Amino acid sequence: MSGPVSSLKERLEAQFAHAWQRRGALAWALTPLAAVFAAVSGARRAAFAAGWLKRVRVGVPVVVVGNVTVGGTGKTPTVIALVEALRAAGFSPGVVSRGYGAKIDRPTPVTPDTPARLSGDEPLLIARRTGVPVWVSPDRVAAATALCGAHRDIDVIVSDDGLQHYRLARDVEIVVFDHRLGGNGFLLPAGPLREPLSRRRDATLVNNPFERTLPAWPNTFALKLEPGDAWHLANPALRRPLAQFAADAATPGQGARITSDKPAKPGSQAAPRIVAAAGIGSPERFFATLRAAGLAPQTMPLPDHYAYATNPFADVTADAILVTEKDAVKLGAWNDARIWVVPVEAALDHRLITLVVEKLRGRSSA
Repeated sequence: MSGPVSSLKERLEAQFAHAWQRRGALAWALTPLAAVFAAVSGARRAAFAAGWLKRVRVGVPVVVVGNVTVGGTGKTPTVIALVEALRAAGFSPGVVSRGYGAKIDRPTPVTPDTPARLSGDEPLLIARRTGVPVWVSPDRVAAATALCGAHRDIDVIVSDDGLQHYRLARDVEIVVFDHRLGGNGFLLPAGPLREPLSRRRDATLVNNPFERTLPAWPNTFALKLEPGDAWHLANPALRRPLAQFAADAATPGQGARITSDKPAKPGSQAAPRIVAAAGIGSPERFFATLRAAGLAPQTMPLPDHYAYATNPFADVTADAILVTEKDAVKLGAWNDARIWVVPVEAALDHRLITLVVEKLRGRSSA
């Protein structure tokens, strides 16, 4: 099943995402433009490094979780897990974010009840999952300053993305990759890189559900995203293990159980049809997670940050539709009993947590 990738912009994005994984004719043709991008972005980095452009400290340590590639890599689950780890270590963290697509022009707090169209989907998910103060703004310095002013107990800020927002001084930088790593190794627009792979950072995470060998980079750790029990969009108290979806899908007559959690009607023989939909940077990661749990869903990839202005499931025949939490924050008002939400937990290597905590406390780390 193909997703509603219909606009010219979305078709071009899909074409480039494919081209960026190899050094083909299109990539080589764009290398002159990549050289211009490298010169401009390199000059900007050098200006901050030399002090010609000023970095701003906001009064508390800052940890940036970002990427050097275009597209999603698993930053948001990493931010959520890192916030929880810092809290367990005795810190009082807050989070700042750009708020992709957010309709704001000033630093704005995000609460669990904030509409996704005002905050962006990822900040809203972080606010709901962690309960810590979350502020959004295109200017992360302004967001961090406002957050600290409103919450005097905050003693560390985690920036969701913003690796290239150099004006915000930071104490720890964590770069997240997925299975695509650096693609063809070219800078934009010839490749997916915003900055060279050699860019300095404190740690690297690789979110790779396909279990490939980690690259031999310093301080590189595997990022494991573990799915939890699915919860029903219309009735969040209703939970179902993914293994139960797999078992029901293999058993004729279980379609009604998936939708309503009640036994199937006598005489019903059709096995349920399960559809997986994902509007994230790499939908295939979500689909691979479901397959690893024993499911074999029909897949429906959607553009990253898909707005759900229209219902892409209206003409979909399915007993159950599995979506990500990032999608779910934009579907709260929908009355579709087929939709189940699959949460994921990022399992962070304890060595990474130790590295971050020691840097924040001003000690040298191994």
